[in-house]
Amino acid sequence: MVAVEEGAVVLALNSGSSSLKYGLYAVDPEPVLIVGGKIETTDDHGRFFDTIETALKGVATPTVIGHRIVHGGSHRSAHCRIDDAVMADLEAACAFAPLHGPASLALIRAAGARYPGVPQVACFDTAFHAGMPDVASTLPIPRAYRAGGVRRYGFHGLSCESIVRQLGDDRPARLVIAHLGNGASVTAVRDGGSIDTSMGLTPSGGVMMATRTGDLDPGVLLYLLRETGLDAAALATLVDHASGMAGVSGLSGDMRVLRAAATEDADLALRMFERSVCKQVAAMIVSLGGADMLVLTGGIGENDAATGRAIRAGLAWLPGLDIRILPSQEDAQIALHAAAIA
Repeated sequence: MVAVEEGAVVLALNSGSSSLKYGLYAVDPEPVLIVGGKIETTDDHGRFFDTIETALKGVATPTVIGHRIVHGGSHRSAHCRIDDAVMADLEAACAFAPLHGPASLALIRAAGARYPGVPQVACFDTAFHAGMPDVASTLPIPRAYRAGGVRRYGFHGLSCESIVRQLGDDRPARLVIAHLGNGASVTAVRDGGSIDTSMGLTPSGGVMMATRTGDLDPGVLLYLLRETGLDAAALATLVDHASGMAGVSGLSGDMRVLRAAATEDADLALRMFERSVCKQVAAMIVSLGGADMLVLTGGIGENDAATGRAIRAGLAWLPGLDIRILPSQEDAQIALHAAAIA
């Protein structure tokens, strides 16, 4: 067993749209990774925990479990310990994030069954954006719908928090963070806090993504609903699973596959993605009234050099913009919050 003198030992569980990541951290006071890994998405959470326990065997036992929760709905805007009331709110929030919510709930239940008595903490991707001004959080729809929680929430907040933490004293007053992965978003950060972001009510808006449309003329959906007979379920599949780079290319939403394919449609999908990112970065710069730094993060932002070059070229008209690449440390951020709350 790894000796942990003091502090929490946190099992951070990061359930995304395409994978499940785990990391065991000693937090005293900074998070130090003991062991971690990544598993492709599976509905068999029992098998998932079998893999984790194999990795943790003889290493250390978690004293708290932290979960990345994509959407907390209208009632949860701060990281918190999970109890029955929180679970009820997370059930309700599945209406806002049907791609992520049910999987997170299943993971929480499975963790509770495998580690009975170990406290669990919900770490919300929306929390970082909870203080956005009304001009950013309000959607251009009738006022009556706001009471039901229909507004801009923003996502990838844990990733943004981790970038702000990593920059430390180097963080400028006007910062743009582009989290580019299977899901992608761009956030305007002023003095360490979110003031605007590209995703909205759900994680489907903003930047064109691997399989998600990003921002789309709502008239397109109305047309498809009216003229092609698609119902709500079919439209949901189209928006979240069949569009974006996968839909345009007809091949895949995986950047590596598209780079290797070198077909006209694959090239178009890549150029559309790159243009979409640049447009959202420019929008966030407007919200900030200028920008001092752009950070690229996430699987694509950190690893796909061609995307980085295209973004630099697309933003070359901006004088003096410091563009950096930093790792998204969502799991370490989860560990910090879980240790502090438990």
